[in-house]
Amino acid sequence: MSKLAQAKPLTPPSPLEGEGRGGGYAARSELAASRPSRRAERVDLSLKGGGEESAHRFSITVSNATLIADPCGALYWPEHGLLAVSDLHLEKGSSFAARGMLLPPYDTAATLARLTKLIAHYAPRIVVALGDSFHDGGGPSRLSAEDRDSITVLQRGRDWIWITGNHDPEPADGIGGVFQHTLTIDALTFRHLPSGAAGEIAGHLHPVAKIAQRGRAVRRRCFAADDTRLVMPAFGEFTGGLNIRDAAFADLFGTLAFTAHMLGEDRLYAFAAKRCLPG
Repeated sequence: MSKLAQAKPLTPPSPLEGEGRGGGYAARSELAASRPSRRAERVDLSLKGGGEESAHRFSITVSNATLIADPCGALYWPEHGLLAVSDLHLEKGSSFAARGMLLPPYDTAATLARLTKLIAHYAPRIVVALGDSFHDGGGPSRLSAEDRDSITVLQRGRDWIWITGNHDPEPADGIGGVFQHTLTIDALTFRHLPSGAAGEIAGHLHPVAKIAQRGRAVRRRCFAADDTRLVMPAFGEFTGGLNIRDAAFADLFGTLAFTAHMLGEDRLYAFAAKRCLPG
């Protein structure tokens, strides 16, 4: 881990609360409503760190670093063999159930299954989870034995960095990896709460974009980015979203001159933020 440098912890309290401040989708995902057909299995995951070539590679440049934005909502940095995901919100279903709001109990398994596919594809040397990896501080202790084992398998042979978030600000026992407030590599700094600093890759806001196309409105998760900073979409199965026309994004970017890279089934769709619809 000689190339990894831990930046200073985030000391100022964030004015942003909740997950993305957006409320959002609740639990409308069809996948989350039924038992996942493919869990994060004990499979042979390549450790070469090179990543596979793909017909669907969409690059976003942030502070002169070329990143591959995957339609699943992850970032891959080929130069360092680094895969980043944000806002997994594992065990959100069990957190809601404890408060009497019953949700299908398969969100963690579904999220880990999608992450397994990404790791098998890119074979990263480093995985960075950009905060709010668990929906609350008790999430790690509520993991099923099977899901805990899946995380162990995914970590094997690679560096795994848990960035602390507002939902999970303290390190957790028994889930492997290392915990940091921020991670700086070359010109980029990975953190949970966006500050607007140059070279920043952040999460927390759960960006979504809404576009009118052919007489109907389409609302999708997205990467929000300009040349110097990027906010990642939430990766978790039950996560909500905050429209990029919300004031939080205008405050962050200082302008609407940024781009929404909307997630499609197998590609991204780029739209100027000022073209996107509120709501």
